[in-house]
Amino acid sequence: MSRLTVRLPETLHQQLAHLAESEGISLNQYIVYALTKQVTLTYSIQRVSEEAITEQKHCFTALRQKLGQLSPSEIELILAEREKIMRKAR
Repeated sequence: MSRLTVRLPETLHQQLAHLAESEGISLNQYIVYALTKQVTLTYSIQRVSEEAITEQKHCFTALRQKLGQLSPSEIELILAEREKIMRKAR
């Protein structure tokens, strides 16, 4: 386990202490929890480029146009293909 000394503004320290107390845990535990939560959010949210967004919009528009002209079974095939593409993009 690592040790880190951090200087905090007094008001932030008081807020963190209050939050830790309301959760019934130590200030150290609360800070570790808050930092872990922030790091997790950072890794789970990924920025998408404007180019990728524009491409997705074009693909979606084309898909909507095709769906209006197809039978329900054809629509199911297209949606299944879309799922494959979305899985690859992730």
